[in-house]
Amino acid sequence: MARITKGILGPVNGKVGTVVGSNWRGIDYIRSKSGPRKGQATLAQLDQQMRFTLMTGFLQSVKGMVQVGFQKAAQKQTALNAALSYNLKNGTSGLYPNIGLQYNMLLLSRGDLPNAQNVGAIAGTTGKVNFIWTNNGSTGKAKDDDIALITVYCPDTLHAIYTVNGPARSAEQAVMDVSQFSGKTVETWIGFMSADGKEIANSLYTGQVTVL
Repeated sequence: MARITKGILGPVNGKVGTVVGSNWRGIDYIRSKSGPRKGQATLAQLDQQMRFTLMTGFLQSVKGMVQVGFQKAAQKQTALNAALSYNLKNGTSGLYPNIGLQYNMLLLSRGDLPNAQNVGAIAGTTGKVNFIWTNNGSTGKAKDDDIALITVYCPDTLHAIYTVNGPARSAEQAVMDVSQFSGKTVETWIGFMSADGKEIANSLYTGQVTVL
C-alpha cells in the first residue's frame, strides 16, 4: 500500500500496482516496479544508475537555487523534480563508467525572462569570483530591478555557494565570496528573476574560474 502525503499531486510513498513511489536525497520520484533480478545489472542499468546518482548529488548541492529557479517550469511536480528531469536528459555526457556532468548544458533556472547580455565570470581578489554582464532592462519583460541568481560550484568538494537575492540587473556586476574554494577550479552560472519572483530566465553557464 502507498501513502500520498500531500494530496493527489503530492509525493507517493510505497507501491501502487506496478508503480513504486520513493525519495532519493530529498527528491520524490516514481518508477516501475522491478521484476525479480536475474544475475548482475546490465550496462544500460548501470549507466542509468550512475547518471541518476551524479545528478541527484549535484542538485542537492544547489537545492535552494533550483527550488527557486525551476518553480515556474514545474508542472504537477516539485521544482527539484523538474530540474532533475531536464538535467538528466541534457546535462550528462560519456558512457558508463566514464560518465560526467556536462556543466555548460546544465540549467539551474528555467523560464522565458530575457537573460542579461555579455555575461561572464572571472577571478577577483583572493577568495572572490566577479560576475559581469550588460544591462538590457528594456528588452521584452526584462527590467532594471530584476534580481541576479548566481551559483558557484566546486567539483572537488561537491559543494556550491549561491544566492537567489543578488544585485539588480542594472548593477551589471556582482562579487561572490567563495574563500572556501581558494586554489580550486569552480563552475559558474548566472540567471535572473523578476523582483516579484514571477518571471525567471534560463540560467547561463559563465565558465570555469580558478579561485585565487
